[in-house]
Amino acid sequence: MIRLQNLTLQRGPQRLLENAELTLHAGHKAGLIGANGAGKSSLFALLRGELTPDSGDCLLPGDWRIAHMRQEVDTLDRLAVDYVLDGDHNLRRVQRELAAAEQGHDGAAIARLHSELDSADGYTADARARKLLAGLGFDNAQMDRRVGDFSGGWRMRLNLAQALMCPSDLLLLDEPTNHLDLDAILWLEGWLQSYPGTLLLISHDRDFLDAVVDHVAHVEQRKLTLYRGGYSAFERTRAERLAQQQQAYEKQQAQRAHMEKYIARFKAQATKARQAQSRIKALERMEELSAAHVDSPFDFVFREADKISTPLLSLSEGRLGYGDKTILQQVKLSLVPGARIGLLGPNGAGKSTLIKNLSAELQPLSGSLTRGENLVIGYFAQHQLDALDDKASPLLHLQRIAPAEREQTLRDFLGGFDFRGARCDEPVVNFSGGEKARLALALIAWGKPNLLLLDEPTNHLDLEMRLALTMALQEFAGAVVVVSHDRHLLKSTTDEFLLVADGRVAPFDGDLEDYARWLVDYRQRQAAPVSAAPAAGAGNDKRGQRQAAAALRQQLAPHKKAADKLEAELGQVQAKLAALEERLGDSAMYEAARKDELRQALAEQAQLKTREAELEEGWLEALETLEALQRELEAVV
Repeated sequence: MIRLQNLTLQRGPQRLLENAELTLHAGHKAGLIGANGAGKSSLFALLRGELTPDSGDCLLPGDWRIAHMRQEVDTLDRLAVDYVLDGDHNLRRVQRELAAAEQGHDGAAIARLHSELDSADGYTADARARKLLAGLGFDNAQMDRRVGDFSGGWRMRLNLAQALMCPSDLLLLDEPTNHLDLDAILWLEGWLQSYPGTLLLISHDRDFLDAVVDHVAHVEQRKLTLYRGGYSAFERTRAERLAQQQQAYEKQQAQRAHMEKYIARFKAQATKARQAQSRIKALERMEELSAAHVDSPFDFVFREADKISTPLLSLSEGRLGYGDKTILQQVKLSLVPGARIGLLGPNGAGKSTLIKNLSAELQPLSGSLTRGENLVIGYFAQHQLDALDDKASPLLHLQRIAPAEREQTLRDFLGGFDFRGARCDEPVVNFSGGEKARLALALIAWGKPNLLLLDEPTNHLDLEMRLALTMALQEFAGAVVVVSHDRHLLKSTTDEFLLVADGRVAPFDGDLEDYARWLVDYRQRQAAPVSAAPAAGAGNDKRGQRQAAAALRQQLAPHKKAADKLEAELGQVQAKLAALEERLGDSAMYEAARKDELRQALAEQAQLKTREAELEEGWLEALETLEALQRELEAVV
């Protein structure tokens, strides 16, 4: 288990934790939440052994393997799949030693290392690494590209895959969803739900936390409070606790006022002085209860547009793309005031391409795009954070677009985005990603837009700011088109979805749960393309049907072989697991003299269960592929 006792942690002059307590049992999956700067990342560094407590204890088992998601990439020349495999340090050690033994013709060492390689699942490592990469959105060609060829967001995906590749007892993930789209997040949820170890997760995505964690550790006022359940349960429990705390505070304040009034009246009277003194001491001993401050530091709206047009924007027969490359075609879209549209679709399908055309950052390759006379667009995209002037302050950024406005008015407006006092005058170069995103949103909100185009607006934003943005969008009178991996934002601010996939934009008749199921079907179709279907109009071509059927049977054979192999190995693993669990059922195993044997048996049990889950998942996927191909075959014949 992880146990923090009377822990005090300080970074420079700032005290992050003071006499904090926390206990997490093995196998728990906990979300670590708190305001930016509260000490969450420092706590991770403490668990990794990179920091030491200023006082108190940080205790965790000495034999635990710890994996974490790195925030930097330093090997740009490695192929992506090799970079991910580097996450399994033991595997890489065995491979190096095996290569040396083979070069030295050391037969005994070669035999021993092949056994170690088998124990480390080394023979399936490359396939497992590629499966991780596929789940995170990489195609087969990208897996064999250099790390340096990828952008910063995709490099973070590689770091995440590397952390997942590392066999671990404790997995530390710091904002793993920041650079993922919705389909990659859904895949990651499933992976983490089946992770057998202990998980500690920093995230500002409430739906992701709800899906993955069973506890929430809240960092607040330099303390750690552990709540049972996901983020929604945390919100309910904390609200109840704060309400009780507020009632206790108000009751205590009334009691304090009564005692102070008594002291003021009687402390000068000799007959009452003794009682007054006792009340003074009781007042000193009275525990201070803080008032329940639950107000968010963020409070803003998008300023109302001066004029508005209907429709705001109209696109018909649009062919969208870059240069000679068409991404989307036959796009038809009309945006009117009050429209609330969420864009769904797999990675790379063209959601950002559509947004860029609507914003005029790109022009349609063909078709008609008409903009309303009074159209004012507020466009948020990640590259706009880089376009901020590093040397300018938030106040100066706003003064440049509102030179005639009073400075105090601008400062009051920026205060709604939590830029207050000296923070208004600090240069942007010192700001975090979240602060830059808040400033970009502030500049958009000031501009009185009547159409908001938002491409992943919640990246880097904490939970309080996400809530404030949701509230502001709900009150916004114009139209909204949003791409986001934040499902709570989508559910709370949109009333219709458009599906961007297969080169088309079409209405999606369903909710986000329906979309998750659509994604599963889409991935299966992509994984098992059938190229030998009969051509249109060739229904009576018997020869073509026979050729198509033969091609499908040829595809069936390797999938059936793979499924049979997985089923056989699964049976072997389950037999080993049953035998091991029978041993663990023997009470003699728990005697002190056999503690090493017990530890080894429990470790082996965890490994077998992990392998069993992997094999079951692979076997079920193989069966689904077989069934899809069988249906295609039946349709042909």
